[in-house]
Amino acid sequence: MIGLTGTSRLLKALADESRLRILHLLAQEELSGTDLMEVLNMGQSRVSTHLSLLKEVGLVTDRRAGRRSYYSLLPGPAAGFWDNVFLENRAAPEFQADLEGLEALRQRRRDETRSYFDRVAASFGEQHLPGRTWEGLARALLQLAPHGRYCDLGIGDGMLTMMLAEVAETVTAVDVSSEMLSQLLSRAKAKGIDNIETVEGDIEDLPVPDASHDVCVMSQALHHARSPLTALTEAFRILVPGGRLIVIDLLAHSEEWVRDKHQHLHLGFTERALEELCGEAGFRKHKVFRAARDPEPPHFMTIVATALKP
Repeated sequence: MIGLTGTSRLLKALADESRLRILHLLAQEELSGTDLMEVLNMGQSRVSTHLSLLKEVGLVTDRRAGRRSYYSLLPGPAAGFWDNVFLENRAAPEFQADLEGLEALRQRRRDETRSYFDRVAASFGEQHLPGRTWEGLARALLQLAPHGRYCDLGIGDGMLTMMLAEVAETVTAVDVSSEMLSQLLSRAKAKGIDNIETVEGDIEDLPVPDASHDVCVMSQALHHARSPLTALTEAFRILVPGGRLIVIDLLAHSEEWVRDKHQHLHLGFTERALEELCGEAGFRKHKVFRAARDPEPPHFMTIVATALKP
């Protein structure tokens, strides 16, 4: 119940054309005070005064977003009065004119957004943008990955292993370095992740049972194998029928220095060579594609191979 005093104040609030126009606009969408000033062609002080009164009688609410306040209609008893007013005046020329002003505001927003992306299009890939990280994208895409038993062959810094653990039933982390595996377990424990099992071993001679995993991942590991075909054959062995292989590696390059500095045994792979290796290992439906190019020289290109065990 609003009460007589409340009803009287509410009726006074509705007895003003400008406030009715504000309510009509807020019925369309949430708007800032600046938006209302633009659509109504009204000064800041007048708009603020009207909004304050509409808030006092329970017709409007606001929320803060940075330095701006955004206003919207407040559901409740007072809204019933406004509904009746609106139904009787929905075709009013003032309301129609305000709708045209609101559409002009929306169009200006679209134009500003388009203008921004047109302006930065040429250098977009070189800019540092908030939230634009490969890790964020990988985490999002992993939410679409099947829930199953994963084997991460050659874990590196373990970041991918940790991300896989978020969606997997279990993750078997295989690496020749016991220190790498120990560090991985420490980080996993700190994050409360308990579905990672570590196995010290060579990816060319896996101490892992046959047909024990649903997905095998080899991220930047195949170029460390003396025999890439042997490593892929081992991955084939430990996958269940219908299991999937994902290989992330480097496109063939000529940077010899990586052999000494990073212990690379192979200078990447061509798409055809990697596809043929997957086929020789027994995989079917193999697909190889270029995924990304490093922005810094020497601009290594990352390639991805996916394949299926029949």
